[in-house]
Amino acid sequence: MTLPLVLASGSRYRAALLKQLQLEFSQASPDIDETPLREETAEDYVNRLAAEKARALSTVYPSHWIIGSDQTCLLDGKITGKPGTSEKALEQLRSVQGRRVTFLTGLCLYNSQTGAQYQMVEPFHVHFRTLTDEELRHYINIEQPLDCAGSFKVEGLGINLFSALEGRDANSLIGLPLIGLCDLMRQAGLNPLLLAR
Repeated sequence: MTLPLVLASGSRYRAALLKQLQLEFSQASPDIDETPLREETAEDYVNRLAAEKARALSTVYPSHWIIGSDQTCLLDGKITGKPGTSEKALEQLRSVQGRRVTFLTGLCLYNSQTGAQYQMVEPFHVHFRTLTDEELRHYINIEQPLDCAGSFKVEGLGINLFSALEGRDANSLIGLPLIGLCDLMRQAGLNPLLLAR
């Protein structure tokens, strides 16, 4: 019998994505420190946080497959986090105007019973349009993307910010690359297609 599945995230957007695979799962939000470590690369950062989020739920879910995911925006080789305020969101969006920006999503599938762990980092590239401050402020006021890496929500009005998307799985922009998750599940001996209900 396959262990139950848990999504280590409070995000309704990640939950909606996971529901597309028609898998039964629980959802819980882990509480971890998301501060980057000194000298940590963006890949190492999202990889570490995805694993920490999954492992953080292991005491509450001791016999489960736990999915952890984390995302960051990489601009000029530096980690760009969540803006937190409207002014910082405006600064972030101004800084990416007319540019190609890389988003990295760390993904971890963790077996809390055995300690087995499968991980990957999914890159995705976004080409931003050049927009006016009026357009950017209007977007920020409507969407309030203050808790989103890169200051946008692609699942909403954020699509207006882009001229092109480039990568294997656009779901990674929402924070849960489903193609990568299916790959990790298969590596772990789970067949997501046969587990669908």
